[in-house]
Amino acid sequence: MGKMLYSVTMSLDGFIAGPGGDMSWLTEHLGPNETVDELIGEIGALLVGNRTFRGDDPHKDTDKEGKAFGGGWTGPQFVLTHHIPATPVPGITFVGDLDSGVAAAKAAAGDKYVNILGADVARQCLDAGVLDEIFVCVAPVLLGDGVRLFDRPGGTNVKLERLSLTHAPKATNLWLRVVK
Repeated sequence: MGKMLYSVTMSLDGFIAGPGGDMSWLTEHLGPNETVDELIGEIGALLVGNRTFRGDDPHKDTDKEGKAFGGGWTGPQFVLTHHIPATPVPGITFVGDLDSGVAAAKAAAGDKYVNILGADVARQCLDAGVLDEIFVCVAPVLLGDGVRLFDRPGGTNVKLERLSLTHAPKATNLWLRVVK
C-alpha cells in the first residue's frame, strides 16, 4: 500500500488559505516547480476534505478550474463529507467517515501516494496515526489570517524528520516524514 501524504502550499506565516478559505492569493505563487511535477506522477488517489472540494479554487475562471493540480493530475478522488450529495459527481466518490475514506483511497492508489487535500482531513489523519508524510511549498508571502496548515489547539508535540529541502523559483519545498 502507498503512503498518506499531505501536500500543500503555505504562506510563510503558516496559512494555506486566506480568510473564508480564499485561495486567490495562491495564483501568483503557482509556477514551475520540478519537485511538484515529479510528485504529481507519484500520486495514485486523492483524499479531499468537503470544504476543500466545495471551496475556492486558485484557478477560478480559467480552463483549469475544478481540476486537481490545475489539470496536471487525473485519477480517483474521495471526498470526506457528512453530506453526500443526492446527485453523483463524475469522477468523485463521497465517503462518510475517515476510516472508509482512507481504506478506499489507499486501495485505489496502490503503491502510489494518497494525496490529502484539506487542513481538517490532514489533521484527522494525523490524529488517527495514518499520516505518513507532509510536503509543503512555502510561498514568500504573509497572509496574516486564514486557514492554518495544522490547527490543533491543545495538541501534542508531533515529531517530524526532514526528508528533503529544495528550492523552486516561487517557493521553497520542505518534505517531512511523520515519526511514529
